[in-house]
Amino acid sequence: MSESAFFERLEQQYDAQLPFVVYSRPINSIIKCWLQKDDALNKTNTFEESGFVFSPFDLNNPAIVLPQNECEHHVLEIENLQLETVKNEDFESNTSGKQTHIELVEKGLTAIKSGQLDKVVLSRCEERLVSEHPITLFKRLFNTYKNAMVYCWYHPKVGLWLGATPELLFKVEGQQLTTISLAGTQPYNADETASWTEKELKEQQIVTDYLAEQIAPYTDNTNISEVETIRAGNLWHLKTRLISRISTETKLKSIIQALHPTPAVCGFPKKKAMQFILDNENYNREFYTGFLGELNLQFSKTRNTNRRNVENNAYSVVKKQSNFYVNLRCVQIIGDKAKIYVGGGITKGSDANNEWKETQNKAKTMGYILT
Repeated sequence: MSESAFFERLEQQYDAQLPFVVYSRPINSIIKCWLQKDDALNKTNTFEESGFVFSPFDLNNPAIVLPQNECEHHVLEIENLQLETVKNEDFESNTSGKQTHIELVEKGLTAIKSGQLDKVVLSRCEERLVSEHPITLFKRLFNTYKNAMVYCWYHPKVGLWLGATPELLFKVEGQQLTTISLAGTQPYNADETASWTEKELKEQQIVTDYLAEQIAPYTDNTNISEVETIRAGNLWHLKTRLISRISTETKLKSIIQALHPTPAVCGFPKKKAMQFILDNENYNREFYTGFLGELNLQFSKTRNTNRRNVENNAYSVVKKQSNFYVNLRCVQIIGDKAKIYVGGGITKGSDANNEWKETQNKAKTMGYILT
C-alpha cells in the first residue's frame, strides 16, 4: 500500500467518525493502522480480548479495545513521511498554572516528609490552540521521535489522543515478560552528556526495586540490567530493563494490576500515592499515564533455530503477544484546543520550582509538534 493510499484511507475513517488507531513502535520503520468497522464502544476489565487496548490511569474505569477481528488492518513500511517542514518556532510553556502546580508539589513534599509517602508523581495539563489535522500531527510525531511509541488514537464516543511515549510498561511474548524502569529527566544537549544527581538515581532505583518486587509472585528467574542513559526526543532518561518468565497459571490481568501504575507515573506506596493524586490534583487524568498497545495478538515461532532445516521449520508454536506502553508525552485534542499533559516524580529531595521547570521541559515534546 502506498503512503498516499494509506493516509487517504485513514483520513476517510476519521471523516466518517469511526474509531481507529495508527501507531509505530520505537526504532521501527513500520506504521500500522487499525480501522474499526463500526462505532461500537468496546470495553474490557479482563484484558482477555485480542485487539488494541487504550487504558485509563485509574483501573477502576474500563479500558477501551479496538477488537482485532472487527478492524480493517493496513501496514506501511517507510523511514520518513512526506510532510511540510515543521515551522521553526520556539515553544514556550504556558506559565498560568505555575503557582497552582508549585503549591501541589509542596503539598506532596509535606506528605513525604511526614512519612505518608516515599514518592508521588504530580501532574498538570495546559491548553494550546491547534489548527492542523490530527493525521498531520501524527506524521510529524513519526518523523521527529524515532525512539518512541508514536500514536494517534480516536473514538467518536471517547475522543482523540496523540503521543510519543518512550516508556514500555511491559511486553509479553509467550511466557517471557519484559518490563522497563524509566525515571529521571534532563534536557537533551547534543554537546553534553547527562550528569545525574543522587535524587534522580534514587528515583530510578525506587522504580526498579518496585517492579522487581511486584512481578516476583508471578515470575521466575528475573534478570535486571545495568542502569543506562537514553535519549527520548529532547530529554535524557535513566533506564533499566527487567526480563523474567511468567508462571503458566498467571493471567495477563494479574500482571497489569501488579505493574500499573508504576512509581514512574504514580508513586510509592502505590495505593497511598494513587489516593493522594485523586484527592489533590483537582483534574481527571483520564488516559494520561494509562497505557496502550497490542493485546493478546497471536504470532508463530519456529522451534528450530537453523533456518536451512526447512522440514523442522514447519513445526512452529503459536503464542500470544502483548506490548503495552505508558501513555506519557501525550496530548488530547478537543475541537481546536490541545491539552498537553505533563508531570514529575516528587521525592524527599525535590524542589518545587525545579519540578515546575521539569514539567515545562516535558511540555516541549508535544508542544513542538503543535507549533
